[in-house]
Amino acid sequence: MKKKLKKDTMWAYVFILVPLCTFTIFTLYPVVSAAITSFQEYKPMGSEWVGLDNYVHTLKNDLFYKALWNTFVYAIITVPVSMLLSFSISIMILPYRKKIQTVFKAAYYLPAIASGVALSFVWKWIYDPMSTGLLNSVLGAFGVPNQNWLGSGKTAMASLIIMAVFAGLGQNVIIYTAALLGVDSTYYEAADIDGATFWQKVRYIVWPLVKPTTVFLAITGVINGLQSFQNAYLMTGGGPDNATTMAGLLIFNRAFKYFEYGEACAQALLLAAIIAVFIPVPVKFSRRRILEHVCELSWKMNSQWRIKWDYSEIIMANKSINNIQEMG
Repeated sequence: MKKKLKKDTMWAYVFILVPLCTFTIFTLYPVVSAAITSFQEYKPMGSEWVGLDNYVHTLKNDLFYKALWNTFVYAIITVPVSMLLSFSISIMILPYRKKIQTVFKAAYYLPAIASGVALSFVWKWIYDPMSTGLLNSVLGAFGVPNQNWLGSGKTAMASLIIMAVFAGLGQNVIIYTAALLGVDSTYYEAADIDGATFWQKVRYIVWPLVKPTTVFLAITGVINGLQSFQNAYLMTGGGPDNATTMAGLLIFNRAFKYFEYGEACAQALLLAAIIAVFIPVPVKFSRRRILEHVCELSWKMNSQWRIKWDYSEIIMANKSINNIQEMG
């Protein structure tokens, strides 16, 4: 028995060793190497230690703050709009049969399968400043003159945001649909007995139960938004006049265009620190909101549903408590 237990323990260490080595080689080592490089002036024949000069130069660089602002605007607008559209689409396709749901999910997820380069060509055709561009041709039918969507500082950022919203719909729709399919039908039956309307079901049943999914999509969406690079690089190159320069694009240009690897590493670590500071905020906020919802359901007498202890409310309270336990 002891030999078998020792053998099982040995294999457990072996299986743990594989992901540990992978994490060390592909994550920990690059981060440590970048941290060391951020204190150096990189040179091919030997780097020179410069201390905090790269960080000081970055914090004095106005372009760095402008890139951060562009990145925050991009993420703060893109994530909520994409999630709201995805949630609405998921609710609309939920009543259909499974095969029809699959068709809709595949159609929305199709852009995620295509490469970013291919999608950029499609969107460049849509935003073409000439009358041959799809958007200008549609607006031209209503008498609107041609617009230089990607070449104007007033519309370039909005154009990238619209592109990002539609590009991220597919993944969010699939995740939201899976979460909605996991809602027990007895919740809806209890709400129907109490005479709840469609919007009451969405507000008191669907939304509270998909909050963990919403938090997950919000966190991953914000992280991806703060790390955005591809759209700005392929569509505008950061222009016009740095109106669409994101933090990721700034770091890329600093490293591979100007070959200032030390400053690029410093900027990357500052961006990582900002993400690490702000990402826990929505998690804490969501936990607090779920707790408030449980307390409200526990004590509120809903006059419209006329039942002192509504069965569906009790179910939702129990489900919310379970969600809190799973989240923390």
